[in-house]
Amino acid sequence: MNELEQAGLARLRDGWISGGAVFELAPIEWKELAAASNPDEQERRLLAIAAQALDVALRPAAPKTLKRRPPLPVLALPMLPDRLRPSLRAALKYAADAKRKARVIGLVASRGCVAHPMDWMPAASDQTAPDVYAPWIDWQASAEQGRRGEQDELSAENWADFYPAARRGALAAMRRSQPAAARLLIETKAPAESAEVRLSLIELIRIGLGSEDAPFLRSLSADRSGKVRELAGRMLAMLGEHGEGGPDVPVAELAGFIEEGKAGFIRRRTTFGPAKTKSHAQEQRRAELFELCNLVDLATRFGVTESDLITGWQFGTDNNADILLSRMVAASGSDTAVAHMADMLVAEGGKHVFRALQLTPRLDSRRKRVLVRLILKQANYLGMLNLAESLDAGWLDWDDLTNGQVLPALRSIIGGNDDAMRQGVHDFLEMMGFLATATAATRLTEDLIAAGLPPASPSLGLLRLNAALAENLSQSDR
Repeated sequence: MNELEQAGLARLRDGWISGGAVFELAPIEWKELAAASNPDEQERRLLAIAAQALDVALRPAAPKTLKRRPPLPVLALPMLPDRLRPSLRAALKYAADAKRKARVIGLVASRGCVAHPMDWMPAASDQTAPDVYAPWIDWQASAEQGRRGEQDELSAENWADFYPAARRGALAAMRRSQPAAARLLIETKAPAESAEVRLSLIELIRIGLGSEDAPFLRSLSADRSGKVRELAGRMLAMLGEHGEGGPDVPVAELAGFIEEGKAGFIRRRTTFGPAKTKSHAQEQRRAELFELCNLVDLATRFGVTESDLITGWQFGTDNNADILLSRMVAASGSDTAVAHMADMLVAEGGKHVFRALQLTPRLDSRRKRVLVRLILKQANYLGMLNLAESLDAGWLDWDDLTNGQVLPALRSIIGGNDDAMRQGVHDFLEMMGFLATATAATRLTEDLIAAGLPPASPSLGLLRLNAALAENLSQSDR
């Protein structure tokens, strides 16, 4: 519709608004259609033609820069019931960072629901959202149409038909059921991807990692990305294979920061401990070396196994060195070494809990739960719980909260005047909102309100949402 046509229609509209006849103002073509009628019918016909022109026939064309996007995909889980959406929005608003928001979304997904897109949407670069949101991540990532590969099994032929998140999800599922086929796909297609994408694809080899993956991982020693080479080396270390040495793996230099000794009068055993550093620069270099090297290479340097090195380590002499070793074990230790270290630290009680927390990304569910229960038994370690990663949602029972000093400590802090301690309580309650069962969340909320916590406190938001997300959500809600 051009400006002249718009002006003509505006004159007709103004005439009708003022109550007058506008037949003489109409375009010649319109007069021909209405001329055979009486005056009243002429006006009605003109009105119908004008309405059709304004609302249907002559609507402005969309700008050429406008791109049509496909509809938002329907997810595999039902949407959160409308009555719970305000609680979800409140919990998300209170969550201070992306990690805490991920807990809120993870809790909802663990109870069989997904957020409404107007309440929360994952970003195109989101790597922490539950797998069920992969279609939304891909929808955010691209406005292209016509990809239908998501409906088929991923293969080399339809690789390009999958968006990145859907591709990662398909490969992860394939690694669980057909690890060799998934590895072959990654081996075939990853070299053509960018370093960042290549790294994320090769990371999937961790799922079901086995000796059959070693040849492919060894071939990555020539990869053009240093991060890919490092990742491959760490996964090889998990399989008990050594690095190739050289400047990229300065194990000998790291060994110089570690002292070897003997302990025991009857049963002599080898001990290992951090040598005293002489400057801040040496501390920084030691930290860099722990990050660069692999556990199996370090153990071999001293002529012992991974478990022997962990068993002989003198925990408690240097906190920073303890943390560095724990992170090395989590990054490159075998599953047996990780489990051994976790069991050993837990057996020592709460004094080594911070070291054990570094292992949580590699621990199985049982060991992670044992560690959480250990922390809850001793109120002075509650602040450390937020440092744990990869915890399961919605499993902590009321008995776990009452089996120790947690509740008395919380009641005391709530009734006190220490603002710093109260802030720690708020952070802890947010974690409890993620970990607790619906029943435990309800009872904990009631207990803390009785202790003096304001019922409207935002720190209770996730606990309230958890309580409402009972596992027996009715089908009508869903």
